[in-house]
Amino acid sequence: MWKYEKKLQYPVRVSRCDPYMAKLLLEQYGGADGELAAALRYLNQRYTIPPKVIGLLTDIGTEEFAHLEMIATMVYKLTKDATAEALRAAGLGDHYVNHGHALFYQNASGVPWTATYIQAKGDPIADLYEDIAAEEKARATYQWLIDMTDDVDLQDSLKFLREREVIHAQRFREAVEILKEDQEKKKFY
Repeated sequence: MWKYEKKLQYPVRVSRCDPYMAKLLLEQYGGADGELAAALRYLNQRYTIPPKVIGLLTDIGTEEFAHLEMIATMVYKLTKDATAEALRAAGLGDHYVNHGHALFYQNASGVPWTATYIQAKGDPIADLYEDIAAEEKARATYQWLIDMTDDVDLQDSLKFLREREVIHAQRFREAVEILKEDQEKKKFY
């Protein structure tokens, strides 16, 4: 099980103030395919999933909170020295007026996070396929974020997060196979 150790899961470094990149990172903070939605999705789905995979959803769901913490740290570091004018130029003027330098759960376009981002069908196979898709969408978003910056320090942390999404998708695929095998065994008894 993942354990909170009062430190980031992976070091977050940035080379310079970059409010525009911070704005883009908000997609993974409060977007539909971001870390908050993923964490809550997996922890919610635990209640209707077979016992064999409850631990997997718990582990990945709590790890997603660690990723959320990393994204928040990135946004903070990219904006902490930004002036109001720099935030406005980056498209964060509205955010600054509403929240100052504080984070708020919204996507890169400024749309607030909503519980409608959490998918839970109650069918274990359907939910796990949704989880695989969510991880693949997050992986793609991380790649596009990596492509949007030349800050090698920031890229390092984003690459770590991208690779964790790949691992999570693999683990969910394994869970699908476990549950499908169980379904096949039940057909013969």
